[in-house]
Amino acid sequence: MKTILSVIPMNDEQRARLESVSVGCKVIYSTEKDVTEAQVQSANIILGNVPAEFIHGSEKLELLQLASAGTDQYTPAGVLAPTTVLTNATGAYSKAVSEHMFAVMFSLIKKLHLYRDDQRERVWGDRGTVESITDMTVLVVGLGDIGLSFARMCSALGAYVIGVKRRGGECPEGVHELHLTQELDELLPRADVVLSILPNTPDTRGRFNLDAFSRMKKSAIFLNGGRGSAVVTDDLYRALHEGMIYAAGVDVTDPEPLPAEHPLWGAENMIITPHISGQFHLAETLRRIVDIAIYNTDAVLTGKPLKNVVDMQTGYKK
Repeated sequence: MKTILSVIPMNDEQRARLESVSVGCKVIYSTEKDVTEAQVQSANIILGNVPAEFIHGSEKLELLQLASAGTDQYTPAGVLAPTTVLTNATGAYSKAVSEHMFAVMFSLIKKLHLYRDDQRERVWGDRGTVESITDMTVLVVGLGDIGLSFARMCSALGAYVIGVKRRGGECPEGVHELHLTQELDELLPRADVVLSILPNTPDTRGRFNLDAFSRMKKSAIFLNGGRGSAVVTDDLYRALHEGMIYAAGVDVTDPEPLPAEHPLWGAENMIITPHISGQFHLAETLRRIVDIAIYNTDAVLTGKPLKNVVDMQTGYKK
C-alpha cells in the first residue's frame, strides 16, 4: 500500500477527488507547520512543501509535488533520491503575481504611494506630473507564465513589451521582442519599467546589482516579483538613494523578512510587500495547485505523463 502525504490545504470536495484517484492508498493530511519527519519518511507521494531537511534522500519517495513554482530548496544534491520525481506548481501563480506586480507598477507610475503617504499626514498636496503606460517600454526578465501574463496586461494598454528568456523561440502574443538572457545588459537602457520574475538559481543570484541599475534610465521603475536573491538589496537602495533609477516595487527581498533597520524601508519612491503576491491569497491559486497535485497523483499511480516535471540541474520546469 502506497502512502500519500498532503500538506496542501484542501476542502472536503478536493480531498474526495484526491482519494478517488488514490484508491488502495493511505492518505495522510497535515500542514506545512505541523508535518513531522516521520510522516515525510513514510510517504511514497508528497503533495506540498515539506521541510527539505526531513526528506534525507528517502528512497521511498516517488513523487514530490510542490505547491510552489520555486524549487531551490529541493534541487541540491542529497535532498531527493535520484529516483524521486520533482514537480512544481508552475502556472498556478500567473494571475495572482502578475496582477499584484501590475498594481505596484501602476501605483508608482501614478504616484499613488506618495499620495497615500500624504493622506496619512493629512496633507492636501500636488505631487506633480505622472507618466502613462501607453508611452512606456516594459522589459520582462523571466518570460514564464507569470512574466507572460504581466507582459500581456501591459501590451493590452499600449506598452511596448520586450521579453527575456533563457531559451529562444517564437515571440509570444503580447510581446513585441523576444531576447535571450545574455542580452540583458544591452536591453536595460531601453526600458522604462523592468520586471524581474527570476527564480533562485546560481545563474540568477545577484543579477540585478549596481552595474545593472547603472545601465537603466534615471526615470526607470524596477520591479521584483520573482525571488529576492536576484537582487543585491544594498545596491537597490543605493540606486534609489543616488537617483540611478526613479522608483522600485518589490514583493520579495534578500533576506526575508527584510530587517526593520534596513534603509530600503525608508526609501520614498519604494513599495515593499512581504512576499504575499502568491501563496494562497487569491483563491484561484490554491484551486490551480490542487488540480495539478491531483492530476500528478493520478499520473504517477497509473503511469501517465506528469505535468511540471522539474529539471534538477536548472531548477526550471522541463
